[in-house]
Amino acid sequence: MEAALATGAAAELFCTQDALERFPGLVETARGDGVAVSVVTDRAARSLSDTVTPTGIVALCRTVARGPGNDGPAAPRLVAVGQALAEPGNVGTLVRVADALGADAVWLTEGAADPENPKAVRASAGSLFHVPVVRGIAEADLVGRAHDAGLQVLVATGDGEVDVERADELLARPTAWVFGNEAHGVPEALSAAADARVRIPIRGRAESLNIVTAASICLHSSARVRGRRP
Repeated sequence: MEAALATGAAAELFCTQDALERFPGLVETARGDGVAVSVVTDRAARSLSDTVTPTGIVALCRTVARGPGNDGPAAPRLVAVGQALAEPGNVGTLVRVADALGADAVWLTEGAADPENPKAVRASAGSLFHVPVVRGIAEADLVGRAHDAGLQVLVATGDGEVDVERADELLARPTAWVFGNEAHGVPEALSAAADARVRIPIRGRAESLNIVTAASICLHSSARVRGRRP
């Protein structure tokens, strides 16, 4: 809610009488920014929210996700790519991780869950309003789009030839990290077109890492190297 108001994405606020009293700061901020505030009944507030325990305050927001014609900031250095991620929670969490680790944008290929799905919005914890999110990118265009933006393309995969812990020279370059669909991983054609396939070493007995954990490690690795260089 705070992020939506701070970035000007909130168009209208609906809140119960109780919420008016519990969130006076939010309401005052909204009114001060010219956002309409409407008082609704508890029943109406519940119908506007899909959470089990609604807070009584709901914001109607303008769309913030971008179409494939708008990639985000010029000259990006770090982009997280969700390849056909089907779970809204994973999409939202990827946006949150990308925001936390200083990525310049999140790209979502065709077939990915809607980043403005309520579950994705909640999982992003406000980061959807901080990081440019581009959706609907055709997989066939992904590598060329990244190269045109000055980015190398790295695919995170368990059988990658490059160990992420020994890839500092590679990670120092502007990078688009590709994280594959939860069930099927990155398609062979896309993986083959990438500049490198990178693995995360698993030293215990786990068979694999979930997509968000893998993304956190890979993006942190890039951010760590990036932070050491001008």
